Amino acid sequence: MTHLSKALPFWLSLLLVPVILVSAALGGWWLMLVPALTWWLFSIIDSFAGLNEANEDPQTPDSQLFWYRTVTLIWFPIQFTLTFGLIWYATHADYSGAEQFWLFFGMGVLSGTVGINYAHELMHQRNRAERWLADLLLAIVFYSHFRSEHLLVHHRYVGTRRDPVTARYNEGFHRYYPRVLRQSLMSSFRAEAAMLARKSLPWFHRSNPFWRYWALQAGFLILAFALGSWTGVGLLLVQAGVAIWQLELVNYVEHYGLTRKHLGDGKYEHVQPRHSWNASQKASNWLLINLQRHSDHHYKPDRRFPLLQTFDDTQAPQLPAGYPIMTFAAMIPPLWKRIMNPRVKAWRAQFYPEIEDWQPYNKALNPAPR
Repeated sequence: MTHLSKALPFWLSLLLVPVILVSAALGGWWLMLVPALTWWLFSIIDSFAGLNEANEDPQTPDSQLFWYRTVTLIWFPIQFTLTFGLIWYATHADYSGAEQFWLFFGMGVLSGTVGINYAHELMHQRNRAERWLADLLLAIVFYSHFRSEHLLVHHRYVGTRRDPVTARYNEGFHRYYPRVLRQSLMSSFRAEAAMLARKSLPWFHRSNPFWRYWALQAGFLILAFALGSWTGVGLLLVQAGVAIWQLELVNYVEHYGLTRKHLGDGKYEHVQPRHSWNASQKASNWLLINLQRHSDHHYKPDRRFPLLQTFDDTQAPQLPAGYPIMTFAAMIPPLWKRIMNPRVKAWRAQFYPEIEDWQPYNKALNPAPR
């Protein structure tokens, strides 16, 4: 797996860099180029390229993954330069307010589709430098607490009522979104405070990562103000808002309606590949560095992205399309429910025929996991 040629498809995200620079230079309708290419081009390629159902050897050592890892390691300086370079450009060029907004809408699509996704890969690694890069990528979109929530809450409690990120059956995205924004922030802070309490330390101890989160975010705000005054701050927040929306759309899709079986007395079955939706679409997995192989990610969270395994429908439920199409469908709740609710019911019948009453799972009424 050391050959650059095998890793090269996962570097396609870098093509979006000249695209946003060209669209910024041309202005007008060209500013829609980044969302159009990110959301639709890769879906079109998916329709031709089909599925990739091959699995790499999961025991491959890091020493053979250099070219795969490198694309995630170089992304923060690229995103940092783009974000703040475009803040300066947009506030000094002959841009209308609408053009400024749409330029940073596109930047937010880039930050959410690539930046947060790469941060997700990096935060799962034991290497301290990689975790720092994850913190930087999350701070630039003002969603630093995602690391705490994801590692300490989501992976531990996925498919139960204690996980804010697991979308409930028949819960539309427009109800899910405000709920997850509120609950994720609260649960992440409580999780870090609980870890400190177990060491007999107060929540405000200097080792609480929230101090780092807040310091990094404040630094980015100050830099945006220095480059573009209050308009620069506003544009930075626009790209952050779009990036967060992109992330939570993906979170919504990944576990919609999938729950772990309650075994009684607050105990739940272990996480299995069947508790996440799997998608093997080739091109969108190139863009998202195999994030759509989410069933294996939750089964083996520390496995690097090129080694994630895909499963067939006897082991994990399958999405009918890649994330770009599915997140679009999620924005239209009647369409989403028409596509996905029958699939959730089929999943229940396949894996849990013994469960007759799904109401406690639908409404998150089962006891919280211990």
